[in-house]
Amino acid sequence: MADYLYELLSPHLAPTANSPTPLSPEQDATTAQYLNRLPTLSLEALQETEPQSLAQSSHSTLLSIQALSNRSHRAFITSADNLSNLRTSIPHLTRDAQQLRDAVPRLDEEAVCFSSKYSRAAENASLEQRKRTMQLARNVDRLSDILELPTLLSTAVSSAAASSGTAGGSLSTTYSAALDLYAHIKRLQTLYPDSALVKDVTSQAEDAMKDMTSNLIGGLRAQNLRLAAAMRTVGWLRRVAPELEGLFHDGGSGTGEGALGAVFLICRLANLVTTLEALEPLRELADQETQRRVRKRGAKNGAGSWSDGHQTEKFLKRYIEIFREQSFAIVSLYKNIFSPDQSESDLALLTDTLRTYLPNVQDRSSRESLLTQILYCAASLGRLGGDFSMVLTELSDADDADDEDDRMSQEWEEISRKHRALAGRLEQLTGGHPPSSSKGGSALRAVSPA
Repeated sequence: MADYLYELLSPHLAPTANSPTPLSPEQDATTAQYLNRLPTLSLEALQETEPQSLAQSSHSTLLSIQALSNRSHRAFITSADNLSNLRTSIPHLTRDAQQLRDAVPRLDEEAVCFSSKYSRAAENASLEQRKRTMQLARNVDRLSDILELPTLLSTAVSSAAASSGTAGGSLSTTYSAALDLYAHIKRLQTLYPDSALVKDVTSQAEDAMKDMTSNLIGGLRAQNLRLAAAMRTVGWLRRVAPELEGLFHDGGSGTGEGALGAVFLICRLANLVTTLEALEPLRELADQETQRRVRKRGAKNGAGSWSDGHQTEKFLKRYIEIFREQSFAIVSLYKNIFSPDQSESDLALLTDTLRTYLPNVQDRSSRESLLTQILYCAASLGRLGGDFSMVLTELSDADDADDEDDRMSQEWEEISRKHRALAGRLEQLTGGHPPSSSKGGSALRAVSPA
């Protein structure tokens, strides 16, 4: 029925710009549905209400289309553009798909090659290199910290050397931090003995420790070195240079101080010599009096006047005073820090000076004052087991006349007798014991020339 109606009405449905010809019922279900509805309407409805209903539906549809166009015009434009490009896009897609299909075998070959190259079933140099590279990437922060250790150690050593004149607490903290860093580097060397990086870091750390050792040894030459500072410095040296304690040992059960004690004594002796060198102006005046004495003796002019040797007396008094203070401090520090073995030592630094300049002093009271001062110096060291009063009996000068040697010996015996008598009276008053007169121990090396 719908087909017949469509054939009957199709001549009257001429297409226009705004009203295209509808599709046949076989092609469009909407057309077939409407044509099937027309026979059900009355003639009156067809003439009166159906045109109005169609017009109203057309107007409603037009409004819906306009609203849809307003809302989705961009999507329509994009769809239209894509539809216009569809003719070229489909060939491109086909060509790309063909290329992908052709590349699949080659991709499979490469995957098989990669699998065989980096297989874990056997030793593979490339895989091992990749593992090392990945491990290096994971541990880059740790390696950076290890590489910074020599710089931190050098900075700590330099900072400690720069602040050596400041408070001891800051210096102690800085040196302790440097020693802790060095101990950490030595532990790394023990854990990784074959690592080239650790070997290089250890080499740089050892150079910094050599600088620290030099700084510490230089600190032992400081003026007015106190016991606490000396013990700290020696303690640091024992940690930074333990090989010093192993030198000079005979391999027995005794525990000597090794070369560390010798280093301490040499440094303090250098300080003593430097202090005595400050008396060089007085020594020059004493040398001039020595030359005058030699000329008078060669000319056989007899004994000089009482004023001869006045400058020498000033020099010797100051010399003996410094020697007494410094030698007592050296021996005291040494005995408190180390455990020296008792052995005999000479006192050439003092005896040579006395042998050279004491004959210049012609006044008897001045000579007795100097000899008494020497005895006090010997007694001062005697409290530490280093009484050297017997060594001073050899002060005679072989170049002097025999009568002068005899006079010096007599004066020395008289001064010694007075000193022993005074000591005896003091002992009676105090009820104590006389000081030990044992010969000097190994600590007396501090007052001997190198």
